[in-house]
Amino acid sequence: MAREDGRIEIADLTYNEAGLIPCIVQDADTGRVLMMAWMNADTVQRTLAEHTTWFWSRSRQKLWHKGEESGNVQRLVDLRYDCDGDTLLALVRPAGPACHTGHTTCFYRSFEAGEVAD
Repeated sequence: MAREDGRIEIADLTYNEAGLIPCIVQDADTGRVLMMAWMNADTVQRTLAEHTTWFWSRSRQKLWHKGEESGNVQRLVDLRYDCDGDTLLALVRPAGPACHTGHTTCFYRSFEAGEVAD
């Protein structure tokens, strides 16, 4: 339910049948899309409270604090939701590469050009 100021609560976001919502992560300074990951209500709350990104790892079936192993944390600038409340956009300042491969972005491959420069 929307509040008087038009904002919605975390519980009012539209989650899929697994309780997850997609989150696009974008560099707040460059505008570059870094990655897409899944969040649940708990990781949305943690991200907002701690000002670093938290996600739900579908492969490991557990909470995942971005950078917990690599040190490549993402400092949250803003967390936004779309007009339908079913997708999130995290604007961040990354401390290193977003991709587990070491690339700046997870979107470093092209159907047309193959691997492209970061």
